[in-house]
Amino acid sequence: MSSDDRYGEVTARFYDGAYAKLRSPSGDVAFYHALARETGGPVLELGCGTGRTLLPIANEGIACTGIDASPAMLAAFAAKRPPANLDLVEARMQDFDLGDRRFALVTAPFRVFQHLYEVGDQLACLANVKRHLVPGGAFAFDCFKPRLDRIAKREEPETEDGRFRDGDDEIVRTTEVTREHAIQRQQVRMHYTRFRDGQVVSRERSDFSMRWFFRYELEHLLARAGFAEVSLFGDFDCSPYGEDSQELIFVARRPEEARA
Repeated sequence: MSSDDRYGEVTARFYDGAYAKLRSPSGDVAFYHALARETGGPVLELGCGTGRTLLPIANEGIACTGIDASPAMLAAFAAKRPPANLDLVEARMQDFDLGDRRFALVTAPFRVFQHLYEVGDQLACLANVKRHLVPGGAFAFDCFKPRLDRIAKREEPETEDGRFRDGDDEIVRTTEVTREHAIQRQQVRMHYTRFRDGQVVSRERSDFSMRWFFRYELEHLLARAGFAEVSLFGDFDCSPYGEDSQELIFVARRPEEARA
């Protein structure tokens, strides 16, 4: 068994296979692509990973920049030979600095913001985003909506949550969760077990943490950071946020009169 943390080599190796099945059906790729088309770019994506959401935008010819703190995820992205209009930068979202470059759209898809655990880091990220936006530019991101019946549990035992193919092999992913309620943080451990001809040939592990947020907590953070025209959706079809929503999807704008 091998292990890694913070989206290292294990996560990078299995990311595309797992989330093509477990996340792409949500419609998030189309949602962020539509925003990119609407703004016309340039686009900056925080936590771009292996390019699941950003590469389709760049392939349309829109100028794009992706940042990620994981060298392994960026290497997996670069191996896809992205077009020349896309730049990849290794950086953390709470302290990146792209100089005088400004963007019409900044995105943080698929729970990226939930890897900021402390309020100081959250506000630092939002300040960075605002500084890198053109006046009137948009910041779009999503978090999961906490299900109170599930969040209340201190622990969730290891459970299978996905199967996908990797060449001729089958990969079975299992996940276990431990929560620290006082700081709204959960520790997630994923195992990827490789089956070949019905036999286990490897079992690899990835560990990471996630912060959970509630609606008004995020709205207050955005207001404190100076964003305006905040829109909240409950799904990637832009339906209103409500009781049955599974997502917290925000689109907020840098005010036109804001100064860098």
